[in-house]
Amino acid sequence: MIDPDRYLDRIGFDRQVRLDLETLTALQRAHLTAVPFENLDVYAGLGVRTDPAASVAKIVDRRRGGWCFEANGAFAALLEALGFEVARLGAAVLLHGPNEVVDHLVVEVTLDRPYLVDVGFGDSFIVPLELNRAGPQAGGTGTFELIDSPMGTTLAEHEDGVPAARYRFSRVRRTMADFDAASQRLQTDPELHWRQKPFATRLLDGGPDRVTLLADRLKIRRGPDSVETPVAPEGWDAILREWFDMEPPW
Repeated sequence: MIDPDRYLDRIGFDRQVRLDLETLTALQRAHLTAVPFENLDVYAGLGVRTDPAASVAKIVDRRRGGWCFEANGAFAALLEALGFEVARLGAAVLLHGPNEVVDHLVVEVTLDRPYLVDVGFGDSFIVPLELNRAGPQAGGTGTFELIDSPMGTTLAEHEDGVPAARYRFSRVRRTMADFDAASQRLQTDPELHWRQKPFATRLLDGGPDRVTLLADRLKIRRGPDSVETPVAPEGWDAILREWFDMEPPW
């Protein structure tokens, strides 16, 4: 069983919880600030699970982050424990071109209307997006659009006014066990970026400012300005502790 109070304390959420859009938005931004999107266990070959209990323990007890199956899986469990109506959806990531394989988990939350929520996709939208709304909408970090087609709904981010596909999802409820095969494939394929270089990224103070630690540099974005600082291998763990309050798993 999830302890929602401990989870809320982990993400620094001390407001009254109401089942409304304002609370959902605040929870999403708090989670994106406190819980990094990171691949350290996958990179180190330690193995990760899709089981929500394992993900919650990693995030709350070990004060770590995780990738989509962990971050969105745990966040969905928190929202359910708080009384929100939640559906777990499968998505195909389109960042590198056409893809029909489900390799991402997203969350649908129904209030007065359905919303798309995602705390496990790195630098993306940071507020709930209306699922049944046509046309552009503000995502807190830029302009996003949900485009329906016979193949599903595509999340697109506008780049110079042109929608660029990020992922496509079907609004069919799934269980976390449905993502086991994708999780195993993504963490065991040495050709994929998850295994090649470590990274961690999170919002700063609710966003849209962000800090990102890559294998060889630290990126800090504040407003329109972005600063990159080289990071030597021997200093990487210390930078992780300083900016993410995490101990490396190696």
